[in-house]
Amino acid sequence: MCYIFILLFTLSAYDLVAQNKLIHVYVALCDNEFQGIVPVPESIGDGTKPSTNLYWGAGYGVYHFFNRKSQDWTLIEVPESQNPLVLARALFKHCEKDIYLLADAYEGQYIQDCTEDFLRSANGQYPDSVMVNGQPLVFGGGADLLAYVGHNGLMDFEVEMTYKPVNLADQKEVMILGCYSKSYFAEEIKKADALPLLWTTHLMAPEAYTLHSAIEWWVYNESGKEIEERAAQVYHQYQKCGIRGARNLFATGF
Repeated sequence: MCYIFILLFTLSAYDLVAQNKLIHVYVALCDNEFQGIVPVPESIGDGTKPSTNLYWGAGYGVYHFFNRKSQDWTLIEVPESQNPLVLARALFKHCEKDIYLLADAYEGQYIQDCTEDFLRSANGQYPDSVMVNGQPLVFGGGADLLAYVGHNGLMDFEVEMTYKPVNLADQKEVMILGCYSKSYFAEEIKKADALPLLWTTHLMAPEAYTLHSAIEWWVYNESGKEIEERAAQVYHQYQKCGIRGARNLFATGF
C-alpha cells in the first residue's frame, strides 16, 4: 500500500506540473552604448541597471508593469539565474489560470546572446528549470510561449543558429516586440519551426502594456487575429498613434 501511495502521489505531482502552461519572456535591456538605438535618457538607457531600465524597471518595463500595474499576474519569486548575462529575473503566476511567466533581463551589451537564446528556445532547445513548490517548471525550450522584448538586434548583427527538426505538435508560439520584427526575424523563425503569434511591421516602442495585453488574450485561447487586434488597441491607447496606424503595426503569422 505504501508503494502504491507513493506512486499515486508522484503521478499526481507530475500531472499538476504537466497541466501548467509556461511563458518565457526574454528582455534585452535598453542600452545607449552597445545598441544601435536613438539614445534615451541615461537613467533608463543603462544596460547594466535593470531596476531603472526602460524595458524592465521603468514604468512600462516588463518587471514593473507586471508587478505593479497588472491585476492579472502575481509575483511569486525572484529566482537566481545560472546565466551570468541575466541580471534580473522574475517569476509570475496568473491569478486565475495555472500559467507561469518567467521574465529574464539580459545585460544590454549581450543583446545578441539574448536574441540567440530566444531563438533556441523557440526551436525547443535551451531548457531552463525553475523550482516551484518543489516541482521543476521547464522554461526556455520547455515553455509553450516565448516572447522577445527590446531593440531588434537583427538590424545590427547576424546570428548563426543550428536548429533541430520540430514535430508539428511541438511547435512553439512566439511574440517578438521590437522594430520591424517580422521582416528581420521571419527567416530565423521559419528555420526554428516556430509559430509567430505576434510581431511588428514598423518602428515601435516595445513597452510592456502591449506584451501584457497580447499574453492575456493568449491565456484565454484567443486567435492570432484577435491578439493582433488587442495589441493594436492597447498600443493606440498608450501611444495615441491612431488605431489605423496601430493596426498596421502588428501582424500575426507569416
